[in-house]
Parts: sequence; C-alpha cells; structure tokens
Amino acid sequence: MALHVPAHAQLTQGEAALQLQLNSITTAVPFLNIAPDSRSSAMGDAGVALSPDGSSLHWNPAQMAFSTSEFEMNLGYAPWLRALVNDMSIAYVGGYRKLNNRQAFGAALRFFSLGDITFTDITGQAIRDFSPSEFSLDFGFAQKLSNTWSGGVAARYIHSNLTGGTNILGADSRPGRSAAVDIGVFHTNDKVKYGDKNGVFNWGLSISNIGAKMSYTETAERDFIPTNLRTGVAMTMHMDDYNSMTFTLDANKLLVPSMPVYDQTDHELIISGYNPDVGVATGMMQSFYDAPGLVTQNLDGTYNIEPGSIVKEEMREINLGGGLEYDFNGVFAFRGGYFYEHYTKGNRQFITLGAGMKYTVFTVDMSYLVSTTQQNPLEGTLRFTMRMSFDGLELDEDPANL
Repeated sequence: MALHVPAHAQLTQGEAALQLQLNSITTAVPFLNIAPDSRSSAMGDAGVALSPDGSSLHWNPAQMAFSTSEFEMNLGYAPWLRALVNDMSIAYVGGYRKLNNRQAFGAALRFFSLGDITFTDITGQAIRDFSPSEFSLDFGFAQKLSNTWSGGVAARYIHSNLTGGTNILGADSRPGRSAAVDIGVFHTNDKVKYGDKNGVFNWGLSISNIGAKMSYTETAERDFIPTNLRTGVAMTMHMDDYNSMTFTLDANKLLVPSMPVYDQTDHELIISGYNPDVGVATGMMQSFYDAPGLVTQNLDGTYNIEPGSIVKEEMREINLGGGLEYDFNGVFAFRGGYFYEHYTKGNRQFITLGAGMKYTVFTVDMSYLVSTTQQNPLEGTLRFTMRMSFDGLELDEDPANL
C-alpha cells in the first residue's frame, strides 16, 4: 500500500486519484463470484432476488423453495478474458429438484480453465507445461418459512490447482483447497400493484463463500476466499396477459479485510486501517470498518488521514448492478443492465445486453458485455446458457400442506 502515502503533504485531485488506484481487495479463487448464467449477467450481474432457476445456488439458495417448476437444470459456458488470452473459459452446470411444495434441494458444479501456461526457471528455461484449473462443487437446501418467506443453505468444496505441484522459488506447491457455506433469505409477494397493473415484488439477501482461508504451499500465508454479502430487489409488472417487465438491482460487498496503510520506513507499523492477518469471522466483521482512507505524509514524517475518507472508501467497496427484462409470454425475452465498481476498487464498469428464447422445455439465453472503461479485459465477454425446466413430476407431499 505504499502508493497510498505520497512523499509530500499536498495532493492535487489527479494525484490523489492516482494514489488510490491500487486499493482494490484481492482474494484467492475469485472465479467463485463470476456470474454463471446468461440471464443474470445480461441484467448487470444481478440475481439475488430474481425468480428461481437452475443457477439459484450461486445467487441465493433460498430462492429454490419458491420455484414453480419441479425440476430445472442450467448448463452455462463463457470464454473468459478473451481480450487477453484465447484459451480461458468457465463452465457451469447446476439445478434444483422440488421435494414438495415447501422444500427443494440443489447441486452445482463450476469449472474454471485458465488455459495452458509454461513454467520457466529464473534463467528463462522451460520447466514444464501445465493447464491450471479450478472447480467448486455445491449442494444446497431451501425451506419455505411461510407463504412469502424462505431460507436456504449451501455447502461448497473448492479446489484450485494453479501450479500442478511445480517447485516455486524453492518451495513445493500444492493445490489450494477449502470448504465454504452460503446462507440466504428470500421474500416474494405476488399480490402487489404497480399503478393499475398486477405485479410481483421480491427481496433477497445472501452471504456466500463463508469458509476457510486457502494456501498453495506449506509455508505461504493463507489467503481469504471471496466471502460476499449480496442483497437486492426485483419488481415484475404484468402489463397484460402476455407482456411483463422486470426490474432488478443488487448491491455487493466483499466481507474481506482491506489492506491498511503502513509506515514508509517501518513496514510493520500500521498508520491507518487494521491488521488483515485475522481469522475468517473477525475478517468478515472488520471488513465493514477497516478501510484506511486517504493518508498523506507531512515533511516532518507525520501522517494525516483526510477527514471523511475512511467512510467514503467503505462506501466505494459496495458494487451495484441492475437491469431490465422484457418477457413475452415466457417464450422470448430481451434484457439489458449495468454494473458499477468504483475505479479505486477495480474499475469494473460495463453495460450488459442479452436475450432468451424458449421452446418446449428448453430455454437458450445469451449475454454480451460492453465495457464503458478503456482497456477492460472483460470487454466483449459472451455467455451462453441452456435451461431445461420440467413440470408435472410426482412430488412427495408434505403432510403439513395436505
């Protein structure tokens, strides 16, 4: 975080902005927070409050209890970072099965391929070729708590093999492994009115990837996985018997400690912020108040923290995404959205577009990303999803609802 601390006391606005450029939060296995489906990704990467589908385990496991289909599966694929490389991709298969009209369970597998790389030694000589990859395996359960509320939980195993056991700087590497859980709450009301139109109002909240830190060697420090708090709303207005519009908005915040600002000479002395080397539970709580803000150094070696900059930085850690969906009779849909991340926290800012078409039990969705910032490696990201939805399966009736 040395770039946080300039060598002089006064900063111009441009210089202050430059000092904040590298203040993003980093974690291990960031692929866990990539939107796996084309519907949500076409609506600004928002999905915590949308109607249930085969990707609900990613967005909010509690959604599954309110699914109207007895069984649904999603198959998704997206080439990744094609602006940089041509052999990275992410694939997802997930779905749910209703047990009765109050309970459902789901499962999902996510696979992230990082392409082919060549390891070299310090002289540049090739050691070996390797194809690093990561995957997660999920299982979840959802239960209706009332006619409008549900809760859900999911368990996740994470495996990240980035080096294939290659010796790195004299240390033997190994795959990173972790286990995590998600919890979610979902509320839906299908009796709301928007003017003179009938509609549905949904609200969702989930905390995902609550789990152990990850390391790739015996001696290296363990890194946080991307524990994420997500909440949002979705409002659907039925314009007539065939046409409907849905608006959705999500807010996200990583529950991972921010890096503090250290003294320029004593690199273990924290000037502003908190020690990030803490446990998972402490790190989650600390993430709400540990932003260091903008620190400047005076000529006499003392430091100043700009008033209000800590609160401002905490607010910058909240990402927003949302969008609109037009649906015609459940047969085809058009979607658009926008995702915003502050430039000091990663600068992911992009427009999303997409469409979907249903034929019998199959729905094909696609989405496309248009960056609004220069040199964004996500520019042109194209996702494809096939959804299969089945009704009429025989369910085990819940005696409480007979």
